[in-house]
Amino acid sequence: MDYKYFPHTEDDLRAMLEKAGVTSLDGLYAQIPDAIRFKGDYNIPSEMSELEVRQLFERLGSQNKQLTCFAGYGVYDHYTPSVVPALLSRSEFLTSYTPYQAEISQGTLHYIFEYQSMMAELTGMDISNASMYDGTTATAEAMMMTVAAGKKVNKVLVSATLNGDTRQVLDTYALHHGIELVTVPMKGGVTDLSTLRSQLSTLDGVAGVIVQQPNVYGIVEDYTGLAEACHEQKALLVINSVAADLAVLKTPGEWGADIAVGDAQSLGIPMSFGGPYVGYMCCTEKLIRKMPGRIVGMTKDNRDQRAFVLTLQAREQHIRRQKATSNICSNQSLMALFVTVYMSLMGKQGLEEAAALSYSGAHYLCDGLLDTGCFSLAYPDKPFFNEFYVKYDGDAKTLYQRFIDNGILGGVLLDDGFLFAVTEKRTKEEIDQLVKMAAL
Repeated sequence: MDYKYFPHTEDDLRAMLEKAGVTSLDGLYAQIPDAIRFKGDYNIPSEMSELEVRQLFERLGSQNKQLTCFAGYGVYDHYTPSVVPALLSRSEFLTSYTPYQAEISQGTLHYIFEYQSMMAELTGMDISNASMYDGTTATAEAMMMTVAAGKKVNKVLVSATLNGDTRQVLDTYALHHGIELVTVPMKGGVTDLSTLRSQLSTLDGVAGVIVQQPNVYGIVEDYTGLAEACHEQKALLVINSVAADLAVLKTPGEWGADIAVGDAQSLGIPMSFGGPYVGYMCCTEKLIRKMPGRIVGMTKDNRDQRAFVLTLQAREQHIRRQKATSNICSNQSLMALFVTVYMSLMGKQGLEEAAALSYSGAHYLCDGLLDTGCFSLAYPDKPFFNEFYVKYDGDAKTLYQRFIDNGILGGVLLDDGFLFAVTEKRTKEEIDQLVKMAAL
């Protein structure tokens, strides 16, 4: 046997086989029926030169069809400044590992601290953790957090206007953690707050309430008084938001939320076929010990210089697993660095300008579609930001395919209509082209 990239020598293999009580590698698989063993050659191409490999991947890449994106539903096509990937590609960032040893991880800990500071400011909350996998799992962790803080209560109310993908993740987490999810119905495209208040007062043991802003239909909901209603019944309020929208919308902190969660993909991270993304989680100071994941704190070293450390580490890698706040193991800090560099470059003014362009583009598109006479706003009396839901007077699937045939990803199909999203990347010409295709 001569596998030049395997580190094991013949003596190593012999020693392992002897330890396993067999005399050959075939002996390790003796119990596997012969009928299901693979006996052919592996479909592995022969070696190629660097040029041939590049040509191969160029051919494969050319099979992708690049579409002008008007889809959202939680993932948005925002512009990525070129300096962001340039910085992230530096080896000290790209190859660094978990910063367990603070003495040699000050750079990583520093940028995570800056990420936390920016996210806390963006959400209007007291504390941020060091990021999570994505917005859906961050919301699920928030759900578990409300139950952990609720002391023997296990019901969580979830608005029907929450993103459907996020709700499915909540259902999966709840199933295996003994949590009962109760849906708050929708009325006129928004959360039925009167029913929610009734559920809070009549249901026994509500730990938390989860709502979304803007909601799944792009509508900006009015949550005035909701936090007070939750707190009167000793329930925590969780608000899920698209991070970029908080540059101009009322923040979860201003609504009185206890926990703010969502995805920060909108802060310049490319859509990338579903990931990697970065979930954010922020909360009030009194809940900090219930927060999952990592938190980086600032202190001073023995020379009285500023230093950064992992702190309040109530995680499964630091305490007994059954006592951990969460068993989530990675904070994907490379993506946290991504949005930190992005926000540093954009600044408050840049974030607001990008949001304003997205808002203007969405309303321009909406007006154009309504003018065709083929579309109507599903909820015309409700305000929307950069995403909106319209009903279509025709075959929606046929129109959706027409968009694709003309190089446009024409929103997301919902029932008999379309959920369209517009970002600062979409030009007037692109919007006009979509409207023209829709009017045919």
